[in-house]
Amino acid sequence: MQQSLSIGQCATLACLLEVAAPKPGNVHRGADFEDLTFGDFLVSATAIAPAMEAASRRGVGPTVLAAIQATHQWVATNSNLGTVLLLAPLATVAPSETLQCGIAEVLRGLTARDSLCVYQAIRVAKPGGLGTVRSMDVATGAPDDLLQAMAAAADRDMVARQYDNQFATVLREIVQWLSTGLEQGWALSDSIVHCQLQLISRYGDSLIARKCGQAQSREAADRAATVLESGRPGDPKYFRALSDLDFWMRTDHHHRNPGTTADLIAAGLFVALRDQVLPLPLRAFATLSGPENNSASKQKGIQ
Repeated sequence: MQQSLSIGQCATLACLLEVAAPKPGNVHRGADFEDLTFGDFLVSATAIAPAMEAASRRGVGPTVLAAIQATHQWVATNSNLGTVLLLAPLATVAPSETLQCGIAEVLRGLTARDSLCVYQAIRVAKPGGLGTVRSMDVATGAPDDLLQAMAAAADRDMVARQYDNQFATVLREIVQWLSTGLEQGWALSDSIVHCQLQLISRYGDSLIARKCGQAQSREAADRAATVLESGRPGDPKYFRALSDLDFWMRTDHHHRNPGTTADLIAAGLFVALRDQVLPLPLRAFATLSGPENNSASKQKGIQ
């Protein structure tokens, strides 16, 4: 029987596994951005562990704020706000409860203090591409009802949508996609990349939409669907299509970075680790099945 991890360990390991996988358009161990590196994500993953470990005692808002403040001490650019917003409610669920049942209770229990802390954390992180909206804008002060604010943003942001739909995408889709990949005999890294493609093909990406517009998010979805149609991990045609998608996402100064999808995958990995869906030790992670196992972008000379 495998030994369970603590909540803080689950949070850190989930973030490490997410960023290490060579997902198209994202920072990973074979590709950095100009202002955000693989090392920044490693530091961020470590920084949030104490806050997540105390989440069931502190509550959602204080956990989010503590995690973002800890990250900000070491990393100047926003590296994990979306991930922290997703992990905090999941980490707050009592270890004795299932996430499916416990997350609803956690969300129902959100208070004005949670909202105040979350809005303060957003200001500390300074995420890109927020713009302004008519109501519940982060620049106008925190509302009393955080769930109402998340519901107002649910149609344009997949992180907010999880608060509105009780984490349905994470709990019902992402964990299942990851599990299915492992059942197919794929390495965990390949399963993570394939999960990313499924998410983008179905929903686009909120960060791409905010920075580049809905048309670019829809194009990302179409291109991800093309990769899925080309084959599966292990097929040369699949990896060529994956490389093409990576090339497209990394042009235009990384504005097509599917960052929200990465946040959702980190949350799914947290769930899979907490509920012991992923077998430990993760020996299969380092065994990638394609020639582009370091970075698809390297094949085209982009770093």
